[in-house]
Amino acid sequence: MLANIALQTVLKSSVGVFRGSGCSALTAAPRLTGGCFAIPPPVRHYARVVKKKKTGPESQLSDLPPTMLKSGYAAVPLSQTTDDVVKRLLSLELASHSDKLQLKKEQLIAKVQRDENDYTSVEVRVAMLTAKIRNFQEHLQKHNKDKSNKRRMLMDIDRRKKLLKNLRLVNYDAFEKVCEQLGITYSFPPEYYRRVTHRWLAKKALCIKVFQEVQKQKAEQRLMMQSLAPADPKAAKTA
Repeated sequence: MLANIALQTVLKSSVGVFRGSGCSALTAAPRLTGGCFAIPPPVRHYARVVKKKKTGPESQLSDLPPTMLKSGYAAVPLSQTTDDVVKRLLSLELASHSDKLQLKKEQLIAKVQRDENDYTSVEVRVAMLTAKIRNFQEHLQKHNKDKSNKRRMLMDIDRRKKLLKNLRLVNYDAFEKVCEQLGITYSFPPEYYRRVTHRWLAKKALCIKVFQEVQKQKAEQRLMMQSLAPADPKAAKTA
């Protein structure tokens, strides 16, 4: 009976404070322990640690100044004398990512193309694939679970490898120039592709052991033939 009366008084009071405990009745519900009410200790909610932002590699578009005009308006003489607002609209400051990527492709193509009208040579195709591959790499740094774009990037890498391999066989000077201008590190493919399994390793070890035993037998046969042969072959012929 006394417990019910005490519970009613606690619920009716809006800011009831128990003696000996430094918290109010609103912070936690009272519990009946040993015939008297007790309030559990308050829960401390600590502030979360601020996560540090991951700093990825520098973007290939970071070297493009925002005041540069887009690729379609750079050669127009009227764009140089227009108002500042129009220049801002035609510049890279308000341009989309695709416009910036197109300008970067043109810059890479200008480094390796054979002449001004060259847009189909192997060097130009390697430059275009390089810009696309680097764009995919920057995208996958932020969205590492994007499997479709990762597959497209790997396909472009394979195409570029084939083009560089053929260019290296046909024109080595152009191959060196392309790798130097575009910052490409060419790695030679392995001579032999095979999936390593336990069965293949055991078979390889057995073949090596058999080969060594055959070589030992051949060496013993040579020593035996040398011991049976006469010391002076001319004397044997005269006899």
